[in-house]
Amino acid sequence: MNLLLFIIVLSVSFVIVRIGAIAFQLTGLDWELAKFQALSCFSGTGFTTKESELVVGNPQRRKIASVLMVLGNAGTVTLIATFANSLRPEAAGRKISLPFLKDFFPAEVLPWVNLAVIALFILILWRLFTYSFFARKITSILRKIVLKRQMVKAVTFEELLVATGGYGVSRITVNTNSSILNKSLNEARLRSHDITVLAIVRNNHTIPNPPADMTFMIDDELICFGRLENIQAKILAANS
Repeated sequence: MNLLLFIIVLSVSFVIVRIGAIAFQLTGLDWELAKFQALSCFSGTGFTTKESELVVGNPQRRKIASVLMVLGNAGTVTLIATFANSLRPEAAGRKISLPFLKDFFPAEVLPWVNLAVIALFILILWRLFTYSFFARKITSILRKIVLKRQMVKAVTFEELLVATGGYGVSRITVNTNSSILNKSLNEARLRSHDITVLAIVRNNHTIPNPPADMTFMIDDELICFGRLENIQAKILAANS
C-alpha cells in the first residue's frame, strides 16, 4: 500500500503546513510571511536569516517551528520511502498500491502508473490549496480548531509586520541592561533611530503618547513603531 500511504502522508503534510501558518499568524506574523515560514520550517528550506529572527526571538514561534521541523523530517523520510517503493516493479507486483489498478495494468507497468497517480494527486492538492475559495474554507475550519484547542495563544499587539521593509509594531520590556533605562524619552533619542514610542505600559496602566520628559523605568513595556531590528537593538542593548 505504498502509493496509498504516500497520498495520505502528502495530504496530511499540506494540512500540517497550513495549521503551522495559522499558528504563526496568531502570534502576530503577516499571513504571507506566516505561510512562507511554515513551509520553510516543514521543508527545511528557504529559511532566511532576517526573517528567521522574527521566529527565533519569540518563544511561541520557536515552539511552532520546532514542531514543524520534527514533523517535516518525519514526513519527508516517509514520503521518500513510500515514493521509492511505489516505483519498484517487484514491490508493485506483490503489493498493489491501489487495489483496483491490478485489474487494468500488468505488474511491469504499475510503477509508471503509480508515478502518474502521484503527479496527478500532487497537482490536485496544489490546486486545491491555492484555489481561493477552498483555501479560505479549509483555513477557516483549521483556524477554529486551533483556537478551540488553544494550541497557540493569540496575540494582538506584538511585532505586527506592516507592509514591507521590516517596519512594524513591537511591544518590548525595559530591563536592567536596556540602554534607555533611567533616561527620558528626549534623552534616549529614539526618533534618530527611526523609532516612535506610541505608548508606555507601567504597572498595568497605559500611558499613550508619552511626553518627551518622561523617564523610562525598569519593567516598563514600550509599544513602539519602527524598524523591528532597530527596536530590538536600541532598547534591549546595554549601555556601551
